[in-house]
Amino acid sequence: MNKGELVDAVAEKANVTKKQADAVLTAAIESIMDAVSAGQKVTLVGFGSFEPRERKAREGRNPKTGEAMEIPATTVPAFSAGKLFKEKVAPK
Repeated sequence: MNKGELVDAVAEKANVTKKQADAVLTAAIESIMDAVSAGQKVTLVGFGSFEPRERKAREGRNPKTGEAMEIPATTVPAFSAGKLFKEKVAPK
């Protein structure tokens, strides 16, 4: 499912226009990205949590030459699925 298909599904379930559903979905995604990029954790109960995680510096290899190289430390976004989401995907 891509964003367009998600907008269609949200519009149908919420009984709103596709334009309204797109605006709300876009605003929600942008708000989550803004919060996580500012170092905050965003928790949507039942769905999951978005948070920034620190990735340590490490040694890697150049795939073309096999030469060792240093990969710098960085912050990456991470998602952890919530209990209800996990149960829906893999029912017992």
